[in-house]
Amino acid sequence: MALFVMIIRKMVQNKWLLGSLFMGILISVALVSSMPIYSEAVLSRMLVKDLEQLQTNSGQYPGTHYSNVMVTKETPEQINNKYDRIDDYVRTTGASSFGLPVRELVGSFQSMSLRMKRADDPNPLSDDNQQWVTIKSYEGLEEHVTLKDGRLPSKAPVDGVYEVLLTENGLSHYKTVLDKVFVIEDKKAAANVQLKPVGVIRKTEDDDPYFRYGNLSDMNSAFLMPFETGERLLLREGQLPLSAAGWYVVMDYTKMELQTVEPFVTAHETMKAEIMKSFALYQMGSETRALNTISVYLERAEQLRTLMWALNVPILLMLAFYMFMVSNLIAGRQKNEIAVLRSRGASRWQVIGAYLTEGLLLCGVAFGLGPLLGAVLTEMLGASNGFLAFVQRVGLPVRITEEAYRFAAIAAAACLVIVIIPIVLATRVSIVNHKQQSARLTGSPLWHKMFLDVITLGLAIYGLYTFRKRQADLQALGLSAKDLAIDPLQFIVPALFIMGAGLLLLRLYPWILKGIYWIGKKWWPPSLYATLIQVGRSSSQYQFLMIFLIMTIATGVFSASAARTINSNTEDRIRYGNGADMVLSVNWVNDAPPPEGPGGPPGGVPATPPAQIHYLEPAFEPFRELPGVEHAAKVFTKKNAGFYANEVSGTATLIGIDTDEFGMTTWFRDGLLDYTLNDYLNLIAPDTSSVLISRTLAEQKDIQPGDTIWIGWQEVSQQPFKVYGVIDYFPTFNPNPPLGSVNVSDKAADNAPMLIVGHLPRIQVQLALEPYDVWLKLGEDVSTSEVYEGIEEGGLSVSRIVNTREDLVQAKNDPFLLALNGVLTLGFVLAILVSFVGFLLYWVLSLRGRTLQNGILRAIGLSVRNLIAMLAVEQLLTSGMAVLLGVLVGNLTSKLYVPNFQIAFNPSSLVPPFMVKFETADYIRIYILVGLMLLIGLGILAYMLSLLRVHQALKLGED
Repeated sequence: MALFVMIIRKMVQNKWLLGSLFMGILISVALVSSMPIYSEAVLSRMLVKDLEQLQTNSGQYPGTHYSNVMVTKETPEQINNKYDRIDDYVRTTGASSFGLPVRELVGSFQSMSLRMKRADDPNPLSDDNQQWVTIKSYEGLEEHVTLKDGRLPSKAPVDGVYEVLLTENGLSHYKTVLDKVFVIEDKKAAANVQLKPVGVIRKTEDDDPYFRYGNLSDMNSAFLMPFETGERLLLREGQLPLSAAGWYVVMDYTKMELQTVEPFVTAHETMKAEIMKSFALYQMGSETRALNTISVYLERAEQLRTLMWALNVPILLMLAFYMFMVSNLIAGRQKNEIAVLRSRGASRWQVIGAYLTEGLLLCGVAFGLGPLLGAVLTEMLGASNGFLAFVQRVGLPVRITEEAYRFAAIAAAACLVIVIIPIVLATRVSIVNHKQQSARLTGSPLWHKMFLDVITLGLAIYGLYTFRKRQADLQALGLSAKDLAIDPLQFIVPALFIMGAGLLLLRLYPWILKGIYWIGKKWWPPSLYATLIQVGRSSSQYQFLMIFLIMTIATGVFSASAARTINSNTEDRIRYGNGADMVLSVNWVNDAPPPEGPGGPPGGVPATPPAQIHYLEPAFEPFRELPGVEHAAKVFTKKNAGFYANEVSGTATLIGIDTDEFGMTTWFRDGLLDYTLNDYLNLIAPDTSSVLISRTLAEQKDIQPGDTIWIGWQEVSQQPFKVYGVIDYFPTFNPNPPLGSVNVSDKAADNAPMLIVGHLPRIQVQLALEPYDVWLKLGEDVSTSEVYEGIEEGGLSVSRIVNTREDLVQAKNDPFLLALNGVLTLGFVLAILVSFVGFLLYWVLSLRGRTLQNGILRAIGLSVRNLIAMLAVEQLLTSGMAVLLGVLVGNLTSKLYVPNFQIAFNPSSLVPPFMVKFETADYIRIYILVGLMLLIGLGILAYMLSLLRVHQALKLGED
């Protein structure tokens, strides 16, 4: 107990140092524990988004499970026993085991197809008067339908007649009216049963998930009997032959989260297994609509986890350096105390044990608080809409899980190891060694002796080379990122490069200082001379601070560049792929035969289409006059148009445009071509027979500018055009081979898509008049809803609309970008915060350690202003230089390693090519924050110097 009290007192005496150390430990634990919390939150949102998209695309509610059994040769007793067992399992265990709130549990029965006739028909049942009927019963149907006509049926027979319901289509199918009685006369039935439709129903709500099929196709050819009545007739009494029984479970899929995925899949498999205990495989069916989406989701989830952890490696490495630096400062300040304890008989392990207890206390508290802070960080990350941009959106489903505490424990243990290393090293030093080291501050750091800078740079450069080679293979062969084994360590090498480059620059920095000193040694004033001597002779003393600042600033620059690059390239890819702000597909009047409608007579002779369909071009001016439209262009696209030139032929995509309108309407990134896109459009503008071809076509078919190329397509004879230029890219054109189109043994260049760009009027006159799309460029402040309203008010016949702005919003809500923006924003903020605290802590301690030296300088005549000037120059030569080197290293790291992040996407879809981008605003933020950090730090240090009293400093020296 006495030892524990001593440790607490010692911690109170060093509260500022230990507080700074605890901050680093807490942030590290919180960051690590936030990863599983954030992963689960963002993956849960991703899963719900995927299921919502499934519902939009298919029109069916995804949160459902349907199991059914078919009866064959079982006896009534066997059927009842088996049904009761399965029904009891579904209602007590099965439905709830999916881990989601159950909205509906619908039992159903279906009879075999039975023969019936009208009861008032005196003729015996025959092929002439018979109808086939299926009796179906659905649990709770009456609560989800509205009567269009008639009334609800009685659950008991009325005068021996069972009452049923019909849908509107069912009424037409049986060609009857309400209250008409039918009688079942079938050998499969135990007795003749009379049925009477008494009501016509329709859905109360169109989007009610109670119905398996939104169009009621499973009910349109059946008599719908109350569930209790159907259970008695079909199952319990067996008056009518039972064909199948089913259980339809409707769950609230919006409550699905990452932790419910595994129970959800397991529940589906368990349900199948339970049914197979009673029925053979061919007698049962089991369908869970969300399973296919979940399987794709699990693949995306694994990619997202890898990406998120990779993004955090530089931040974690930076925090490790921070903790090591602070712990080293603590050990440095207490080396004298440690050496005295060792000289008086204390063993190394006793000293280490005392500091280990201190570390356990700090890490234990961080372990308890870290996941809570991690949850707060997750809330912040969920609001990110871009790098250092936040918006109000629905909060992520944040939950502190057991996995979060497991990661927190691992992080706390790692922090404890990092913190205790300097103490272990300090206990190896005797009192004599300590005094010798205190007098000699010029020794080389350990990492320079071990050539750690060369080793880490070598690993980083090798990783870069490996990535570039694999990336080239992916794009050349038309493969996806998962077709080649991409090592997740590819995302770790940027941190290695930052550390290696920083250490290498610090190896060279003392020589730079010596050069500065030598150049002006005859002219330097005393204050500057003393500063250069101090920094030059004690360079190793500052290198911990400098490498720390270099790493933090470089990490911040790298985070900013990575976020800006991926966000910008995602936007560029969408804009390039769409071509314009809005793309409208317009319906043209034509002489093509109408498609054959459903339900047509079998064996009908389809209409023979004409050899060539003729179209009537609609007016184009109404599209120019839509509200908010600045420019509009006609863009004709013909896939697989045939061409012939220089005795070679092939197929390519033909695009027809009006050069002037197209140039003002489309979006195209600068730098993709040798000249601007408008220069190429101006090149072909004077000659309507001129065309541009893609470089893939020019290289594959050896066609050059000046050659004549003949173009046409099926039923359209080829006509000559003149090649004026070769282009690498063009709006909407992807020159990369499609995914899976190239074998490893093939030549990739022989499989790349090809493009021809010509004049639309010439194509329409010489080749054919066929439908084109309308591309629109909107004003900056124009809402797309205004355009939609204009289309509706103008009565324009539009079959499809591509809205680039909506696509951009959807991309920003993609979990990959949410995770990336959140993690990189957090990394940037933490880098600046930790660098400020580390900077201030180091210099405060350094200044306190040099109190005697500063007192002597004051005593020999230097003013406070001169001392502050010396301190400012010292900071400029150390902290300022470290910040400058950090920006340079961060920029170089970004140019080399930010392209690695494109592996998270399909390389073949990355058109235009991935381009590293730097935003001036990001640099301004960095410079402002770092400038404030230096100014505030200098102000605090200047204030401390102003409080210095010469007699106190000299008295300290006498002591």
